[in-house]
Amino acid sequence: MDVHPELADVLAELPERIDATRDIQAARDGFKALMAPRMGPDARVTVEHRVAAGIDIQVVRPVGAQGTLPGVLYVHGGSFSFGELDGPSPMARDVCATAGAVVVNVHYRLAPEHPFPAGFEDCYAVLCWLAEHADDLGVDPDRIAVAGASAGGCLCAALCLAARDRGGPRIAFQTLLIPCLDDRCDTASMRAITDRRVTNGTLVARMWDAYLGTDRDRGPVSPYAAPARADDLSGLPAAYVLTCGADPLRDEGLDYARRLAEAGIPVTVKDVPGAWHLFEAFAPDSSLARETTAHWLAALREALHDTPRDVSRDVSRDALRDAPRHVPGEALS
Repeated sequence: MDVHPELADVLAELPERIDATRDIQAARDGFKALMAPRMGPDARVTVEHRVAAGIDIQVVRPVGAQGTLPGVLYVHGGSFSFGELDGPSPMARDVCATAGAVVVNVHYRLAPEHPFPAGFEDCYAVLCWLAEHADDLGVDPDRIAVAGASAGGCLCAALCLAARDRGGPRIAFQTLLIPCLDDRCDTASMRAITDRRVTNGTLVARMWDAYLGTDRDRGPVSPYAAPARADDLSGLPAAYVLTCGADPLRDEGLDYARRLAEAGIPVTVKDVPGAWHLFEAFAPDSSLARETTAHWLAALREALHDTPRDVSRDVSRDALRDAPRHVPGEALS
């Protein structure tokens, strides 16, 4: 695995990843321990615990902010099966403080206890709640975005499809960070990343089995489960897509970004060579992690605050050029 020089020593110290499908509690405990150093109080924001549409959420606000602000539904990652369950994630707090937005952090139901569509429908219900209660929350209903990493990125892409198809809330921007999008798991990057210390192709395939449950036995997989299966990407919000070079999900992220661009959707793409899936959590103080986080936060802020440079149109043609191609809606063999 070709690893960025700044990350080589960190990778050398990593143990083998826990397979959540074999020990879900150990996987949840391990992820909580990984995130614990960054889960303490944050003086930049306030956090209000609430229930929306029967689902636990946190409403996160920038300290000292006044007037109407943009709103962001933040959806945590964690293979659809675990996540930052004790409070809003550091990424959600960064969105709030840096993008100057009211963030609604949703605690959706988790697989394998609750396979698709439970978690997705929870997120959609909270998205609708956010739009319906925009005035009460001090949120501009025309500046509501979705943002999430990994499984959260998948759920955000699915929310945009569903909002379009169901005539739901208008979403102004979608931030898809290292998203998992295609349950077929048939790309070059999926086959190439086999290192057991990081998220690899085998773990991703097992994740999809846990999330989809018996859905595959009932017929075609819904694009609300795996957004890469959507035939039509037109009419979706402008997007930011982050991928990493040593991530099995890289190719499907680049493929989805290219398809968005081909459908006329403004899209920004950033690929981080030599970085593995969620590397920022393992090397938070590295220059690469700080620069990567600053890049996507700036894109989200600029999209929500109408700043002069329209980063949503900053398409990286080099990143898209070599992405795998397939016919939308056609199964990969």
